[in-house]
Amino acid sequence: MRKPLPWLGTLRSLADGALGAIYPRICAGCEKPLDASGERWLCPECRAGLHRIERPYCDVCGQPYSGEISLSSFQCSNCSDLDLAFDFAVAPWRAEGLARELIHGFKYEGRHHLRALLGGWLPLAFDDPRLAKFADADWLLTPVPLHPRRLREREYNQAAELCRVFHRERPRFRVADVLERVRYTSRQASLDREGRLKNLKDAFRLSQSPRKRDRVRDREVLLIDDVLTTGTTASECARVLREEGGASKVVVITVVRG
Repeated sequence: MRKPLPWLGTLRSLADGALGAIYPRICAGCEKPLDASGERWLCPECRAGLHRIERPYCDVCGQPYSGEISLSSFQCSNCSDLDLAFDFAVAPWRAEGLARELIHGFKYEGRHHLRALLGGWLPLAFDDPRLAKFADADWLLTPVPLHPRRLREREYNQAAELCRVFHRERPRFRVADVLERVRYTSRQASLDREGRLKNLKDAFRLSQSPRKRDRVRDREVLLIDDVLTTGTTASECARVLREEGGASKVVVITVVRG
């Protein structure tokens, strides 16, 4: 089985830097020049079109709601019906408009350079009061894995790329690929909730490396991915981290919440 080449990420980074030196930076949203704005990735107009997730939201999955809710904290019906294995999930942005387009471009259109923008947003999760009180914890960062076949198709694991950027922003956190995807599954986006649950059964396992396995036990883990929709993928990963790895806490951080 062919393994992904470890130097591809470095080569892409060098290429991105070289192109940035030759061509003026443009907005990742509307492609207007950014010279006058002073912004690195988005013009002020496009940045204003992003929608932060604020209360009220579900205290477990982070699903935002419009309007007023009298309770100081609540659980949505989806989380009440499911036995989710993670403690809670946090995302800074709603998966709509430009945020959704950027995720799609990064994930499916080969816009690999967007990893720096999207991964740079992950630390915003610590603005959430549920996570802010654990800011000083000794977190272990780990990405949701891709199956080797899917990794060959896509050439990179978007969650792993985001995790690396996050680690550069928060270097005191440790990072390790402690999960493996051992069963090739259908794309989750095409399935309903029941189909997603069946699709992911026994799809993940803890790394077979003793060194990596030892990193999980009694640790607080931040599970990194690009988007959270129903939470089934994250929950299955969290279940493995807890049951096989002995993690003490699992919190999910994604760029957007679908």
